Amino acid sequence: MSAPDRIVVSDRLLTMAGPEADAMQGVAIVGDRISRLVRRDEVEALRGPDTEVIDVGGRPLLPGFIDVHAHVEVACRAAYGTVDCRAPECGSVAEVLEALRSGLDERRETGWVVGQANLFFDRKLKERRLPTREELDTVSEDVAIAVRAGGHITVLNSKALEVAGIDRGFAAPEHSITGKPAVERDDHGDPIGIVKEMDSLLPLPAQTPAVVEAALEEGIRTLFTRNGVTTIGEISETVEGLETMDRMARQDRLNARIHAYLWAPGTMSLEQALDWRRFIALEAGDADVSIQGVKLFCDGGYSAKSAAVKQPYLGMGREHFGDIALQRDFLLEAVPATRDAGLQLAIHANGDRAQEWLCEVIADAGGAPSSARLRTRIEHAGNFRPDKTTSDWWRHAGIVPIPQPVFLYTFGDYFGDYLGDYGTQGRFQFADLIADGWNLTGSSDVWVGSEREATNPLFSIWCCLQRQTYDERFIDVDQATTVDQALRMHTINGAEVLGLAHEKGSLEPGKLADLVVLDRDPFAVAIDDLRRIKVESVFLGGRRVLGAE
Repeated sequence: MSAPDRIVVSDRLLTMAGPEADAMQGVAIVGDRISRLVRRDEVEALRGPDTEVIDVGGRPLLPGFIDVHAHVEVACRAAYGTVDCRAPECGSVAEVLEALRSGLDERRETGWVVGQANLFFDRKLKERRLPTREELDTVSEDVAIAVRAGGHITVLNSKALEVAGIDRGFAAPEHSITGKPAVERDDHGDPIGIVKEMDSLLPLPAQTPAVVEAALEEGIRTLFTRNGVTTIGEISETVEGLETMDRMARQDRLNARIHAYLWAPGTMSLEQALDWRRFIALEAGDADVSIQGVKLFCDGGYSAKSAAVKQPYLGMGREHFGDIALQRDFLLEAVPATRDAGLQLAIHANGDRAQEWLCEVIADAGGAPSSARLRTRIEHAGNFRPDKTTSDWWRHAGIVPIPQPVFLYTFGDYFGDYLGDYGTQGRFQFADLIADGWNLTGSSDVWVGSEREATNPLFSIWCCLQRQTYDERFIDVDQATTVDQALRMHTINGAEVLGLAHEKGSLEPGKLADLVVLDRDPFAVAIDDLRRIKVESVFLGGRRVLGAE
């Protein structure tokens, strides 16, 4: 056997491959793969003249974390090109307005100031409401201002409404790429500044390719690599963004593996996605940047009251259950078409009604593909399941639920504000779902307005165990997972959902040498300290991409 290029030795292996493997004390790496697990007393015999030996002592060594659902390009560009007015740093309307004023001078050339605010911003500000159009007008009447409170609801000032052509006579289209658009109006029919599911329809300023590349390089490093994430299921934004990531991978500047889901029709039409090689040029290789599947939207978000649910929303003045944004015939065609194209279908469905409707249609289309690589995903299934019937539908259709533990913190105790008693049932029932045999994963769904720790898997693991919300409440604590279960959700389970468990997700011979070194053992700290564990080193294919020495 060839001498290893590198041996990483640790007294604490967390392999995700079982107790026998965990009893070993290091990994030997040849090229970009693990050649074998080793004991300390084997290192000198294995060492060649050019072998680098890295001994991390008692610090844990484990596989790189896997985030199966993220919006890398969106999040990186938002962090690079918006005014950050998220709570709690901006805890009141006055502080939001002051933050927006700070961005006026450098944004005047584009005619826009875009603020990045939290999901459920109206629940996180002191006033328990969104800023008004009139309040945004006090910042500027000649610069368009948009406060994007997550991905589903935006507040515009008068100039932004004017630039977007949203006036008393404006008719919102039936659907956007994230759900059913809506414009809130006063008693006279005039827009009050709040728009829902319309960000893709607003003439927000574009960023140059150079800015996008700089945003990606900085953002991936700070949002993902620094947190030990080595593999990302990317929900695509633009073709240019994907090709930029591919170029960065070829230049060893990407420092993460991207498995992209083409957002249809956000990035391109479904027809184009099925024949994506005609429209996207990727050269880095599938291990680094690949097209994994297609992403569709079935409904909207809870913050915009557009997630399709089985009980009516409160405070609407009428019975409103959210909206299904897909056509049945379209979905009946999409299920077999994506399968035949070798693409995994991932469908956003927040609400229980949307999930059950999806599963019924998928079952009518012959059910989800059975292969791990192609099995249909329902994004956000598992976050809110007040009725067990919903998971019965998941099983009937053969889908994979993709929950986001970080959302327990972000808005876990707000369901009741929107849906009454119905909204206080079935929140993030991870313990029950795991006991029922569901292979759960952890993911960030990082987007505009995500919480600052959203892309940190150790924060997500903390959410799985602590179950503490933004408002410092504890919800359904009987549904907490174990540390081992939560770690698996963010490693081997993620690899299995991507159909790549033969390549990653555990420390085993033959797998890619994507490794993470932590400063503390997650099994040996108090639950509240899980989110404070730091990533000391990251290796991608055996190449160190984070950490000194």
